[in-house]
Amino acid sequence: MQPASLPLAIYRGDSLRLQVQLWDVNNNPIDLTGVVAKSEIRERPAGTQITELTCTVTLPNTVTVYLAPTDSHNLPSKGNWDLQLTYSNGDVLTPVGGPVTVTPDVTDSTVVVGP
Repeated sequence: MQPASLPLAIYRGDSLRLQVQLWDVNNNPIDLTGVVAKSEIRERPAGTQITELTCTVTLPNTVTVYLAPTDSHNLPSKGNWDLQLTYSNGDVLTPVGGPVTVTPDVTDSTVVVGP
């Protein structure tokens, strides 16, 4: 199954916090007991510039994903992200992901010295 598409629009230097709630086809909450959640932003799939997002599982079916402002300050202008769940039996599921667009900030922005 392909992950659902959830594009992220991030303002450089700002925090990002989102909650992902998971439901089955019958609209029942998916039990996340024992699940380890992990999320990353990279400049491209398999890219080497990795920004980890903090993930917290709240039972029965919610994952909170958090990006600190110090981490968003270092993001590439474009990239990709996803949320990966690892179950206690070893199964891995990626329910959501998508493109990332970062808007340059104004306040507290870094001065760029050109040639």
